[in-house]
Formats: sequence, C-alpha cells, structure tokens
Amino acid sequence: MARLRNLGVVASLLAAGVLLTSCGSGSAVGEARTSCQYVQRALVLQTKSEAKGLSATRSNVLQGQAMSELLKGSSSAAAATSSDGSWNPLMTTIAEAERVPLHNLVPALTRLCQVADSSTPYL
Repeated sequence: MARLRNLGVVASLLAAGVLLTSCGSGSAVGEARTSCQYVQRALVLQTKSEAKGLSATRSNVLQGQAMSELLKGSSSAAAATSSDGSWNPLMTTIAEAERVPLHNLVPALTRLCQVADSSTPYL
C-alpha cells in the first residue's frame, strides 16, 4: 500500500514538472516574440537608413531610431532567457548592437526572430 502511495506521489511530481516546464518555455517564446517585434521595427528603420540618396543627417537619425527600437526589445529578450536559457543568443545579439554596427547583426537577428516566430520556436 505504501509503495502505491509513493508511486502516486512520484507520478504526480513528474506530471507537475512536465506541466511547469511547458509553461516556462511557452512564456519564454512569448517574450522572445515580443522582443522580435522591436527587432523587426529596428530592421525596417535600419534598411531605410541605408537607402540611396539620403542625407547623412537623415541616415543617422534613422539609425538612432533603429537602435532605440532594438534596445526596447532587450528586456523581453532577457525575460525569455530567464525562462529558457536557449534564448540567450537573442538577448546577446541585441546587447551586441551597442558595440557592433547594427547592419552587421541583421542576418543573426533575422534568423533568431524567424525561429521565434516559427511554429516550432526552439533554438
């Protein structure tokens, strides 16, 4: 009898663990997707800043706006990483924008957000 009770307790704990794990990764994906909304806005502004015929002043303004949008996504990326460490590349790439020109990060950010927005968003 005690064995059956212990087995029931273990089964309940395993079920609770699975349930809590799935909730954590779901919230992480949601946070990653929120972050990617800012990333997408930033990438649109970055692309506009590279258009031919723009004055240097206008280009700089657009690049500043792109950086501002991108950095708004850092808190969501950090929350995603906190819930699920596999989102660390997104958070790190956003943080790198303060040291690396944004146009160099476009391919990585694009790919990371494609994963976040996919039907199987796992890195």
